[in-house]
Amino acid sequence: MTDNIPVTLSEPAARRIRALSELEGAPVMLRVAVEGGGCSGFQYQFDLVQEAGEDDLRIERDGAAALVDVVSLALLKGSEIDFVDELAGAEFRIRNPNAKSSCGCGVSFSI
Repeated sequence: MTDNIPVTLSEPAARRIRALSELEGAPVMLRVAVEGGGCSGFQYQFDLVQEAGEDDLRIERDGAAALVDVVSLALLKGSEIDFVDELAGAEFRIRNPNAKSSCGCGVSFSI
């Protein structure tokens, strides 16, 4: 990761976003946000959107895009947006170096 890119998108995440765009029949972007709540203090929110907000950081890779709002960016700096497909299920995940702890499901975290 380079220092000037605050959040990155993994190849599996980019591939999944492209596949979701094909299923939707239109280009979609993955919006990632951090909200208060969850069992560890903060939780990740994932949504598919077709338009970016004015204050969104756009992260692109291999023809796919993810969006992070400026408020969430402070808590996600240095993170990677990933997609995992395991026996227990398939999901987007955030690999966040700022998180001191997280819940077992990986959706909430504390700093």
